[in-house]
Amino acid sequence: MWLVILSLGSGAAAAAGKEDWVENSLGMELSSAILIDADSGQVIYEVNADTPRPPASMTKLMTEYIVLEEITNKRLTWDQVVTVSEEAANTPADGSQIYLAQGDQHTVKDLYIAMAVGSANDATIALASQISGGEQSFVAKMNETAKELGLTTAHFTSATGLLDTTLISARDMAKLAQTILKKHPDFLDYSKIQEYKFRERDTATMKNYNWMLETNKSNTYLRAYAYEGVDGMKTGYISAAGYTFTGTVKRGDTRYISVVMNTKSKEARFFETAKMYDYAFNNFEKKSVLPAKSVVETLESVKIKKGVEKTVPAVTESDITFTVKKGAEPKIELKESNLLKEEELVAPITAGQKLGTVTYEYTDAEGNKVDRTVNLIASEDVEKGGWLRLMFRAIGQFFVGLFNDIVNLF
Repeated sequence: MWLVILSLGSGAAAAAGKEDWVENSLGMELSSAILIDADSGQVIYEVNADTPRPPASMTKLMTEYIVLEEITNKRLTWDQVVTVSEEAANTPADGSQIYLAQGDQHTVKDLYIAMAVGSANDATIALASQISGGEQSFVAKMNETAKELGLTTAHFTSATGLLDTTLISARDMAKLAQTILKKHPDFLDYSKIQEYKFRERDTATMKNYNWMLETNKSNTYLRAYAYEGVDGMKTGYISAAGYTFTGTVKRGDTRYISVVMNTKSKEARFFETAKMYDYAFNNFEKKSVLPAKSVVETLESVKIKKGVEKTVPAVTESDITFTVKKGAEPKIELKESNLLKEEELVAPITAGQKLGTVTYEYTDAEGNKVDRTVNLIASEDVEKGGWLRLMFRAIGQFFVGLFNDIVNLF
């Protein structure tokens, strides 16, 4: 059996409403929003993006991230069996759940899908308990992780988002989503599942709350919400938060991440998100302004130690790409370069080896500055010099230094 009951929150905060909405140029009815380029983090559009608000079940993105980290670090496996704790079985009934009973056994993968697709609070707490022994211990881990990721506005008080005391800004939520997609791109394999049968005996499947999934174009009831390229991520609702949604969309080589907070209905969160997606795809494009393997002015070569050669030719590892207004010809400037420490630049050097980083800056039409940092790498091999070569080089450097000291006396 699969049942959904909308959460009313803890009651500690007033219900979110239109009195909290912020005026914006896209006419969206909401309190805060942001749209970023998923690759670079470049902000394409934002509304009141730094104000912390209750995220509701978008909170589960942090729980989902931690589970993925545990699996990556081999502290969990997808097929590991979890025995449902008393705490998970007693999850408050004012939210989505899969009706787990104490002692039930399910795999990490099944519980993860129940959390990611069906927003099941009891499955979420079962995973939190498996990792940390209980929800509150897991909450401490969530806050530690938020600090590590630089989510300065985040304060978690539950693993599920049921409590209205959990707070985070739209900007930090987008940053969390970006981290998930960069470190765990396989997350999308779960967030785009349309429906899932948790148990063989269940008479109904759990349905994905993300109605914007492109695959919903074939669904008679949801095709009005389906949006080309959408394949994640997480919806939410409690009365103190309003209707929230963190989404992601990809077309071609462009992927965006969006966050909307305090929209007026479960339908509106998708329509408001679509306004930002339309704005981005209609008005912006990705443009490469410096191709990979480019020579950087003033850094054509980098000094190294103990090599057959004294320097190694240097180039950029990847291309420099900015999201710009369509038709714009962006101008960039070299902002800074940072070479590795002298003791790290020692032969032998192999082609492709990192020598440092370079940062370029782009200023858009509105005067906003955007940075891109790429690695500076060796474009060819440099062998280590033989002892005789290095000895004569050292002797030569000694006499050059001595000569300069003498010249400086006069």
